[in-house]
Amino acid sequence: MRGVLVLLCGALLIVPGCARFDAAQSEPFTTEPQFEPPSSTPPPPPPPLPGTPFKKVCPAPGVMQGCLDTTSGLIMGPDSKSALVAERLTGVIKEVATNAEPKVKLVLPVDPTGDGGLLDIVLSPTYAQDRLMYAYVSTPTDNRVIRIADGDVPKPILTGIPKGPVNNAGALKFTSPTTLMVLTGDAGNPAQAADPASLAGKLLRIEQPTTVNPAPETTALSGIGGAGGMCTDPADGSLYITDRAANEDRLQRITKDSKVSTVWSWPARPGVAGCAAQEGTVLVNLVNTKQTVAVRMAPDTGAVTGEPEVLRQDTRGHVWALQLSPDGNVWGATINKTAGDADNFDDVVFPLFPQGGFPRSSDEKT
Repeated sequence: MRGVLVLLCGALLIVPGCARFDAAQSEPFTTEPQFEPPSSTPPPPPPPLPGTPFKKVCPAPGVMQGCLDTTSGLIMGPDSKSALVAERLTGVIKEVATNAEPKVKLVLPVDPTGDGGLLDIVLSPTYAQDRLMYAYVSTPTDNRVIRIADGDVPKPILTGIPKGPVNNAGALKFTSPTTLMVLTGDAGNPAQAADPASLAGKLLRIEQPTTVNPAPETTALSGIGGAGGMCTDPADGSLYITDRAANEDRLQRITKDSKVSTVWSWPARPGVAGCAAQEGTVLVNLVNTKQTVAVRMAPDTGAVTGEPEVLRQDTRGHVWALQLSPDGNVWGATINKTAGDADNFDDVVFPLFPQGGFPRSSDEKT
């Protein structure tokens, strides 16, 4: 595993260019990344945002600052101090670190309208051998899953996921070396989430995700509203998903034997997003309330033991993605520029617990 992660930064290097959609009427859409000759001089720093009350610094102490645009997918590096992070609106995948300036690795053409864009990224479980990365992206006509190989143009894996004015967000997660799970939103039409013939509002399973004679996707769960995130509990293999239904936000669980249950629901709809799980505790980001909460479950029954515990309030603002790092900590990536708080918070990748790792339940603390 360490060998896989050590190769992370170097192997994904693709010289960036610029992806534009204002010329979409005169040029056909393409999922090919943009290439430019490398520059011998570093680019100038971006201009400050109007009204920003502080000077941006890349990197800022204690975070993978990056002066990022609003984020989506996050992949942690082997040293727990570096990562790959996706920018939803720009289609840019950046390498960020606590001790270095950000580096653009890849630019994917995406359509960011209707909360679409570059929605998630994930590495193949066998990345050391196959050098494959997967992304969930929006085009002008659909949402889709693409496969990215080093030195090659991206190839579509799953196309035709409905794209709408809202609820285009989605997530990717490998639950085995050969099984890719795809969480899709309802694209603003709840009827599509209930329609077996539609790929919208579903948890989809792709076995052996390949571009040659792919097996048809299967539906693991229907009725998803606005898709949030996915995470697995390494203790029992349960898959957790977050989504935003019409009347409530939900944390749902699918066990290894395919039993589905709602673990917790939020009638106030605080905006569930990314999650991280370990040994019966699931951390969930609540975007609207600027919180990260811990949902605790009894190890013998899996029943929730009490109200979600607030672990983060307001720190770094509105957070979407959550990812475990190799050292046991949990990192988040923010969406302040699109959530309306850019004047108070920059968009960064940051550690939730600078002084320690994944939080234990109160009865385990000594």
